[in-house]
Amino acid sequence: MTHFLHTADWQIGRQYGQFETDDAAMLAEARFEVVARIAALAAERRVDAVLVAGDVFDTQGVSDRTVRRLFAAMAAYAGPWVMIAGNHDAALADSVWSRAMQLDCIPPNVHVPLGTGVVDLPAINLAVLAAPLTQRHTYEDVTQAFDALDTEPGRIRVGLAHGSVAGRLPDNIDATNPIAPDRAARARLDYLALGDWHGCLSIDERTWYAGTPEQDRFRGNEPGYVLDVRIEAPGAAPAVERLATGRYRWSAWSETLSLPTDAQALAERMAALRAEDVLRLDVQGHVNMETWDALQQAVDRAAAQVRALLPDLSGLKLEPDDTDLAELRASGYVGAVAAHLQALQADAAQSAVAGEALRLLLRFQRESAMPGGAK
Repeated sequence: MTHFLHTADWQIGRQYGQFETDDAAMLAEARFEVVARIAALAAERRVDAVLVAGDVFDTQGVSDRTVRRLFAAMAAYAGPWVMIAGNHDAALADSVWSRAMQLDCIPPNVHVPLGTGVVDLPAINLAVLAAPLTQRHTYEDVTQAFDALDTEPGRIRVGLAHGSVAGRLPDNIDATNPIAPDRAARARLDYLALGDWHGCLSIDERTWYAGTPEQDRFRGNEPGYVLDVRIEAPGAAPAVERLATGRYRWSAWSETLSLPTDAQALAERMAALRAEDVLRLDVQGHVNMETWDALQQAVDRAAAQVRALLPDLSGLKLEPDDTDLAELRASGYVGAVAAHLQALQADAAQSAVAGEALRLLLRFQRESAMPGGAK
């Protein structure tokens, strides 16, 4: 039996510019940490090899230190690794891979083929048919060469590639780097290990995307896994097990509020979030001042307890209720200004500014009415 881990899309060096600096740094660090977890899993499970199906690095321009840290993170597993270039780290003449070789930081147990061919591992009866990308985008199926590649009789034949299986991915993505959906059958592969799609996905029993082992975007396509693959003999169906590796859980919530109870329910959901959560929150609808204040406090509390929170409340309109309006009637002029600001919220170009001005006005009037308030 041949036993290996299949992983892909590590995206080492990825930047998270939409987040606060501290959060972005922690999310970037998590990508090194998951590689260390994969190495530890490989050692614990005593696999014969680890196959990495491209996009090891997020860009060609990662620092030398980042390159060295990546290979250091793999140290817990001393068996063979086979990793290929993807579209983000294509094996150009001058690439992150050529730099890694110049830095002499690729360990001897790590195989990095820079062209299509066979990495033969006779000690574990495995032949890896590798198709690294040598440019970011191609419109030819680089795995077509697998059909004609010969391997030693009796070897387990495993393809390793990075691209899009034509017509089989659930969302519309770029048509570049195509891969034939029946490549495993055409090339007599026992298994085809793919990268590029960031979710864990089976195309057929012999063709799998491992997905990224650490979620990195707001898409619920089952990221955060590596695949444990066992093949008893050439021609046997592979036994594939998903192993959870991700630390952070990314979620995108889109909420529409019309009643105070809606805001209360949302606050309760946010209260259940934990340190491993990364949340993008889009809130629309209309609320009174009291509900707005309560919701803002709930958002602030959630931001303190999760890894990262990206709230967008720009679609939430302030509609003063009777209590709010009673406070404004203390001054005819103030009431007129409030009515004008409320009307301006309907203008998309002025909505955010008008809403914030109305909230400040209501808050000022409320504080002015309190004992010891503003005079």
